[in-house]
Amino acid sequence: MSDKPAAPKGKKSRAGRNLPAAIVSALILAAVVLVSLFTIKWLFAIVVIVAIVVAVREFVQAFSQRNIHIARTPLFIAAVVLPAAAYFWGPFAQLFVLGLTVLAVMFWRIRRGTDGYVRDVTASVFVAAYLPFMAAFLMLTLAAENGAQRVLVFILLTAANDIGGYAAGVFLGKHPIAAQISPKKSWEGFAGSVILQGAVGAACFVWLLDAPWWQGVIAGVILAITATAGDFAESAIKRDLGLKDMGTFLPGHGGMMDRLDSLIPNAFTSWALFALFLGTGLATT
Repeated sequence: MSDKPAAPKGKKSRAGRNLPAAIVSALILAAVVLVSLFTIKWLFAIVVIVAIVVAVREFVQAFSQRNIHIARTPLFIAAVVLPAAAYFWGPFAQLFVLGLTVLAVMFWRIRRGTDGYVRDVTASVFVAAYLPFMAAFLMLTLAAENGAQRVLVFILLTAANDIGGYAAGVFLGKHPIAAQISPKKSWEGFAGSVILQGAVGAACFVWLLDAPWWQGVIAGVILAITATAGDFAESAIKRDLGLKDMGTFLPGHGGMMDRLDSLIPNAFTSWALFALFLGTGLATT
């Protein structure tokens, strides 16, 4: 690697980001999320659905470059219906819509013939499970009586993962976790994520959820692991597809999926942890 790489148009940090653009994008996104979350719950649900629709579109475009044809119409419908079903009618409806989506994908793809059928259906089902189905767990979290507070904790913990990992990785990172997948992810950065998330988790559980601090520490550590694994999973997908970013939707971050990589697995993991420690919080339970 050259000691003095060519200067890019935007000023980049040591981690390879256009930091000013990334900060502005993150602040705007955070404002949209927080305003919607603490005004009317379903407005936040719409924000999530829009994000998932954009992410599905990015997958459609990315896979098409490798001659993989995603069943777009069933997946765009699932991106809207699956999170909404989970929010209004709970996990049974979530599973029901996922089953319908799998059937719709299988039948929809038949129109293109048999060449590449298994490949295309497999990729389409993967996208359905990875995006709208996993995101629907965040809607289950939102549907709880204190759903806004739970979602805020989920956001703060995932943000702490990025901040702790970024800071520790930039200043202390020397030992890559898996250089062949994501060379900028270091063990030092992972340690920073774990430490910061544990501290933020303890504070959030006490102040926002009225729960024991140690539950917050456990949640923070586990979410640091799943968030980091999510980062690696998306990096593996991009490397397999020969892409640097999944898109250009968010300046300084890349595509929507480049921002959702750690949020998607944490949507399920945080819901499971909240349900374990606090109960589901649903009126029907």
